[in-house]
Amino acid sequence: MMRQTVYSIVNAARMMRTQYTGTILIVEGSTDARVYRRLVSETECRVIHATGKDKAISALKMLENGSFDGVLTIVDADFQRLDDIDPNSSNLLMTDSHDLETMILHSDALDNVLSEFGSEGEIEKLGRPIRDILLDGGLPIGYLRWLSSPTKDNLSLKFKELSFDKFVDEKTLCVDVDNLIRELKTDSKDSALDDNVIKLKVMTLMSEGHDPWQVCSGHDLVLILSIGLRNMFGNHRGKTVTPEVVDGILRVAYDYSHFCLTQLHNSIKDWEKANPSYRVLQRVSE
Repeated sequence: MMRQTVYSIVNAARMMRTQYTGTILIVEGSTDARVYRRLVSETECRVIHATGKDKAISALKMLENGSFDGVLTIVDADFQRLDDIDPNSSNLLMTDSHDLETMILHSDALDNVLSEFGSEGEIEKLGRPIRDILLDGGLPIGYLRWLSSPTKDNLSLKFKELSFDKFVDEKTLCVDVDNLIRELKTDSKDSALDDNVIKLKVMTLMSEGHDPWQVCSGHDLVLILSIGLRNMFGNHRGKTVTPEVVDGILRVAYDYSHFCLTQLHNSIKDWEKANPSYRVLQRVSE
């Protein structure tokens, strides 16, 4: 398959426009596209997925520079709110929380999934909401992701091959920060970083009280949730689900009734008011 470029996204939008007068929505990935396609108007909004946030934003800029109307781009906020970076275009919107997965976990979609795959008795025994347990586990990982980003300390740690079972306690879902740092350093093949210095940076950020929904990555929370289902609070079906299946079930459980309660939904309505010739959201009768 040919590698996607910013130009191929732009060309796809231009080609689409020759046969279609409605809104073109650019999102940053194929899994995001599957969710957004269910949330937008089937007849008045078409979705193009980029392979990454930077490409989605660059394609939007190129289209805007060519006076291309009726294009909207939605990307994950990631750490932009924590870094005080505002979108530099009225056609660029961000998720309410860190990413689309955290928006889904914040909604009742999580409760629906837990009612299907969780054990009511085991969940009650936890004594606190599962969302809080997930956020507690996700925070140190999220802070390390932030510290690794170019806008923060640029530690350049690699998270792709991270083995969560090496630092997440399967009986409590607590994260051992020392083991987490050790695993990251091993995967990143960078022994020059000092463990204690990294840990101090994480603890300093923890003490600053940032909004956990902006810090935590949805991918990390889903992995922690799947460990919890398998080992702590899943019913007989929940104990067998893989992280990929949990991720997919959550996406399917997220529908328009959840989406219409978000700030992103309100921002899209504002965009529609500013661009009256174009529509994104489903009409009530659809």
